[in-house]
Amino acid sequence: MANNINEILQAMDDNWPECADGVSPALLRLLQVSNLFHNQMEALVASFDLQRAEFSVLSTLRRSPVPYCLSPTVLYQSMIFSSGGLTKVLNRLSQAALIERIDNPEDKRSKLVLLTSKGKQLIETVMPKLHQQERHGLSVLSADELQQLDAMMQRVLAKNKSTN
Repeated sequence: MANNINEILQAMDDNWPECADGVSPALLRLLQVSNLFHNQMEALVASFDLQRAEFSVLSTLRRSPVPYCLSPTVLYQSMIFSSGGLTKVLNRLSQAALIERIDNPEDKRSKLVLLTSKGKQLIETVMPKLHQQERHGLSVLSADELQQLDAMMQRVLAKNKSTN
C-alpha cells in the first residue's frame, strides 16, 4: 500500500477520478504527520515501560497544581489523549507505584488520584525527551512557520468544535 501522498493522489486520479476532486492533499499530509508523531511518541514512552494512556495520566497529573492530585473525572476530562479504560490504566499505574489512590475528603465514595514521587520523577524524565523528539521532527519549520501552523490548526479546531 502506498504511503506517499503523491502516489495516493495519483492512484485516486487514475482509478477513482470521480472522487479525486474531493481529496484534500493537506488533510492527507496532516494525518500522515499525526501518525508519524503518534508512533514516535508511543515508541518513546514504551522505552520507559509506559503505554500512551499511562503517559497521558502521568503528564496530566504533573501539570495539575501541587500536590498533583485529581479526581478520576477531572483527570479524564483534562487528558490530551483519552482512555476508554481509565480504571484499568489507574490500576496499572498504582501497581507500578507511579500513582496512589487516596480517599476523597469531599466524597467518601470516591478516591482521588495522586502522583507519587516515583511517578513525578518518571514523567519529568520522559517529557523533556519527548519535547526534544518533537523539536527535532519540526526542525524543518521556522519559528514563524510553526506559529502560522498553530494558528491554522486553532482555526480548524475552533470551526469544527463550534459545529459539533
